[in-house]
Amino acid sequence: MQTYILLTCEPGHEKEIIVHLKSMDNVIEVNGIWGKYDIFLKVHHDAESGLDKIIETLRHVENITSTYTMPILYGQGGSIED
Repeated sequence: MQTYILLTCEPGHEKEIIVHLKSMDNVIEVNGIWGKYDIFLKVHHDAESGLDKIIETLRHVENITSTYTMPILYGQGGSIED
């Protein structure tokens, strides 16, 4: 499964958080973005329990203040035989 996660962090800590996120095993893509959120994250996980673990890890990363999680809906453009 894949999930998109939008992160908000303390100002000035974006680059260090991005470096940290890139070192995580389940991370597919990380980008700094402008707007309401600071970082775009795309992750891969086996099941909902895997996603729970990822979110729990993110919430303990210093200077991340919030997460917004968007699981991909397979069968609605998210592949696996749309």
